[in-house]
Amino acid sequence: MNQNTVPLLASLYNETNESSLDGRMTPLLMQGFPAEPKRRVTWNNWMRPPFNQWGFRNLARLRPSIDVQAGCGPVSALTQTPKALDQLHFDSECGLSVSVIDHLVASHTDAFMVMQGDAVLFERYFNDQRPQDRHVMFSVTKSLIGTLGEQLVCDGILNPQLPAAFYVPELLGSAFGDATVRQLFDMAVGIDYSEVYDDPNSESSQYGYACGFQPAPAQYAQFESLYQYLPSLKKRGSHGGFFHYVTATTEALAWVMERASGKACDQLLQDIWSQLGCERDGYFMADPWGRSVAGAGFSATLRDMARFGRLLANDGRHDGQQLLSSETLARLFAGSDPTIYAENTEFSHWTPGASYRSQWYVFNDHSQAIMAGGIHGQYLFVDKPSGVVIVKQSSLTEAVSPFDADSVRMLRAIAAHLTH
Repeated sequence: MNQNTVPLLASLYNETNESSLDGRMTPLLMQGFPAEPKRRVTWNNWMRPPFNQWGFRNLARLRPSIDVQAGCGPVSALTQTPKALDQLHFDSECGLSVSVIDHLVASHTDAFMVMQGDAVLFERYFNDQRPQDRHVMFSVTKSLIGTLGEQLVCDGILNPQLPAAFYVPELLGSAFGDATVRQLFDMAVGIDYSEVYDDPNSESSQYGYACGFQPAPAQYAQFESLYQYLPSLKKRGSHGGFFHYVTATTEALAWVMERASGKACDQLLQDIWSQLGCERDGYFMADPWGRSVAGAGFSATLRDMARFGRLLANDGRHDGQQLLSSETLARLFAGSDPTIYAENTEFSHWTPGASYRSQWYVFNDHSQAIMAGGIHGQYLFVDKPSGVVIVKQSSLTEAVSPFDADSVRMLRAIAAHLTH
């Protein structure tokens, strides 16, 4: 965080304290038949405030989607064991001692849950979100894909040492073709790519046009699908020995997984999702060719995301069944080399002490925890020793926010508090 951001963060918290908990009033969006223009959420504006409050939990009404079915079995019961975590304080990087509830409100949280084992300790909804609403998780999706990919490795279906082009010849000559599958897993691909969300000309914005997140300006309308976009990306330098966060790398990994397994990623996830006792189907946004957007496109309810986290905390077991192998979980929680991750100053500031493994941020400094994170404030946090699972769904006004590092501090503080 630069020095100018520290007083900004403190002032944002002070504004929250000066207003009531309902101080951020949800605008009456999408009211009327049709809604008047200033209240209308569209494909063009759904990612921008204030429209994102409605858009993030109604993406399937704006874009094509692919269901991940909840299955026919009974809903997995969650017991209610409330704890007063709202007044738990943590040390903000701006120097303030901040309560959980003040951070949740200030960071535009839409829904938040803390679960330990089968017990829900804390569950809150804001901004008119309801328990049955499905909220887009953005890059938390990457971590779901990474988990499914590691399971394919355990099943002998995917060889992480082979080059990506072994499975997807279309990637020959692109940034991904001679990268190993392991380098895709761990974001270690040498690629000419800028992940800058507020630059309409960045490669990450071009990715958004190709997958259908936003309408494509004329100069970027040449790609009809991610299947066309990914082979166009060019290599820069060599692969390996660094961490370079690129959403398109997850999409290349997903393509490799599809070819290796003969299943789309939504089918791979449904094999797990349908056995978790979920309350609702999840869904992927579909690109214009009907492909799951694997790098950022999954939506689900708060509780169902927590159920997936509980599966990881339980070493891949649910209701007496081993849905993911313990080997898969062991590899995720083992993490990777934190010194490599630390060299990326932007990310290591957000998640100090972490490493990156198989599309997860892994904390092995003082605990054994993994975290998935997405733009605009989406989180899934799993602390294995304590069995604590935390989900945060948000509609921050910016993709990357002054609150991001504090969100991680809060998640870790809650897990540490519940471990003692």
